[in-house]
Amino acid sequence: MGKGGKRRAHARPPSAVRMRIDRLTREVAKFGAVGGAGLLVNLIAFNVVRSTTDLQVVRASVIATVVAIVSNYIGFRYFTYRDRDKSGRTKELTLFVLFSAVGLVIENGFLYAATYGLGLDSPLASNVFKFVGIGIATLFRFWSYRTWVFRAAPAREAVASAESFLENPEPYLQQDRQAYLEDEDRPTRQFRQVQRVR
Repeated sequence: MGKGGKRRAHARPPSAVRMRIDRLTREVAKFGAVGGAGLLVNLIAFNVVRSTTDLQVVRASVIATVVAIVSNYIGFRYFTYRDRDKSGRTKELTLFVLFSAVGLVIENGFLYAATYGLGLDSPLASNVFKFVGIGIATLFRFWSYRTWVFRAAPAREAVASAESFLENPEPYLQQDRQAYLEDEDRPTRQFRQVQRVR
């Protein structure tokens, strides 16, 4: 076997930190894929509503954001966070709508400020400020969805704890040794107390 084979045979398993970073990287990539699709849905719906109706810019944007929120929920639930806890769907959906509404305010607040505060109402300016609002709202949504809406199942936490033990069992073993020594010493202490009483 060559040197490369020896290196592979003796390779250390990835650390818990490295595994968390890898897991977060995959989550961000999946969130980005769904968010990218949602961005397209949002911008297309915004421009279609704006060009085919007489609605004001911000109202057209709100309609487009709601359409994107619906498509994003499907993508997040069945792609990005499909392995997360599914036990409380009503609570999950309620929190999703609540945090999505906050994201909607953030996103359309930028467009509102640009349109009515700065007087920038051209199609290009509207798309630029809508895009900036979507970007800032996306950061908020990523944090809130992963923290509150699509929570990790309890089993995942147990697996992470087991991986931590397998990687570095010494602290756990020291606690077990200490508890064992205390248990072993307890009958001796009790016997001494009985002897003193006599």
